[in-house]
Amino acid sequence: MPTNSSLPLTAAQVTALQDRLLSGPGWPHTEPASTAVDATELGRWLAANHRNNSCLWAEEDLARRTTVPAAEIAANKRAIDGYNQLRNDATERIDELLLLALKLVDVASARSDAPAAQVPPGARLNSETAGSMVDRLSILALKVRAMQFQADRLDVDEQHRQASRGKLLRLQQQRADLAGCFDALLADAAAGRAYFKVYRQFKMYNDPRLNPQLVRELRAS
Repeated sequence: MPTNSSLPLTAAQVTALQDRLLSGPGWPHTEPASTAVDATELGRWLAANHRNNSCLWAEEDLARRTTVPAAEIAANKRAIDGYNQLRNDATERIDELLLLALKLVDVASARSDAPAAQVPPGARLNSETAGSMVDRLSILALKVRAMQFQADRLDVDEQHRQASRGKLLRLQQQRADLAGCFDALLADAAAGRAYFKVYRQFKMYNDPRLNPQLVRELRAS
């Protein structure tokens, strides 16, 4: 992804992409008009993370319904598991690509379960990865959009809209704060002052070999 600096990615690029995708008609179920950002591997994984967070958000709303058959809620819960796994996979891939661009991970091991960090002497380890920050920025973009909708509703009283506007301002501040932290981490990583790692989540609940309930079902069958 091209930038105006030596960094492989900036928070402004991340948030601009997320906002552009959210504003696209029919997204996330239809593809938006392609841009130069989308043509890069990193851009595609940023979009994949945001797409799966958006689908996950919609399914979470549907799963809270109280007047539909239980089978519909079960379908929502299964969809949530799937989107959550895909969102996590995209987050890990973003970390891999950023670390490769920063030369902070061994190329041969980057896609393995145990990526080998290449750490500059004296660099501090950041507990949160850049990919997880991108994931949180995606969720904040969704929260900002949802709260903006509440602030603009005409079928509620002014007290509801005013309360929503206050929450919207706090969400926007949280997003700006996180964006600043993202830029600071990548700047420190590029300068050899900090690093992060690819942390595999090893989500076991989706794996029929590791989820004890699924193992039990398989044995019973």
